[in-house]
Amino acid sequence: MPPETPATRLRIAVVGAGAVGGYYGAMLARAGHDVGFVARGAHGQAIRRKGLTIRRFDGEFTVNAAATPNPVELGPADLVLLAVKNYDNDTALPLLRPLVGSGTTVLTLQNGVDSPDEAAAVVGRDAVLGGAAYIATAIAEPGVIEQTGSYQRIAFGEIFAPGSQMSDRVARIAAVLAGAGIEALPAADGRVQLWEKFIYLAAMSGMTGAARQPLGVVRGDPVTRRQLFAAIREVEAVARAEGVPVAPDIVDRLSTFVDGVPASMRSSLLIDLSAGRRIEVEALQGSVVRRAARLGVPVPIMETLYAVLRAAAASPVQ
Repeated sequence: MPPETPATRLRIAVVGAGAVGGYYGAMLARAGHDVGFVARGAHGQAIRRKGLTIRRFDGEFTVNAAATPNPVELGPADLVLLAVKNYDNDTALPLLRPLVGSGTTVLTLQNGVDSPDEAAAVVGRDAVLGGAAYIATAIAEPGVIEQTGSYQRIAFGEIFAPGSQMSDRVARIAAVLAGAGIEALPAADGRVQLWEKFIYLAAMSGMTGAARQPLGVVRGDPVTRRQLFAAIREVEAVARAEGVPVAPDIVDRLSTFVDGVPASMRSSLLIDLSAGRRIEVEALQGSVVRRAARLGVPVPIMETLYAVLRAAAASPVQ
């Protein structure tokens, strides 16, 4: 079990206590950090009433933490995790202001590559780090989050001042995460972390969402597999045009990764679309298309996926 009192006890605020933010916040609270959630609705009420329960592959635990829809009640934190869905940013990003003081770091854990810029527009570039969450979780019921996979990683780093060496604050946060049992993958250049996930996610979620099929179906058919990797190469081309030094063999690495994922894997976009919920099409496929247009990079497959998913989002099929 993690120690009750870590060597450095941080005040941590989590904006979004859902499947991702709730899980990581609970892990940090269990490790002894002072964690507060900006949470509303039935889930937030349940956390206030009975705590937040995490069901993991190795058992379950419950933490008691502050949960409020009003971030003013939490006040400035040392570390803020931004973990809401991108389509809620219009209402969620202003919630950051009461949580940010002179020494606060905001770590974005949203899908896509837009959120660091969007958060920085509210709290300033100096406060923001970009991160990519690798985790499979779901809200089983209000106040209960269930982990459906064994991994719990956060890859992150400096976005606006990347260098050849890791910054001190990235190293400190990595130590905090590791001390809470979270696999930390810190980097000197956080843009690489974000884009290497984005290259895969934008293409994979687009293909599985448009096909309304899990990844096993998409990768198992030679035509759809070919188009999936053509889409991956389109997003890679946008990354390189933006000057992000993603790995030279990123496509080969993703080929190995795609073949190792369980065939039943459904992207969160597909899950949300199938349930009639809003989808992150603008932060994923839309962001690729807009960036490509600005840079003059052709992305015909991603443009098609974007068009199909925009239409589906306008009238989701139950």
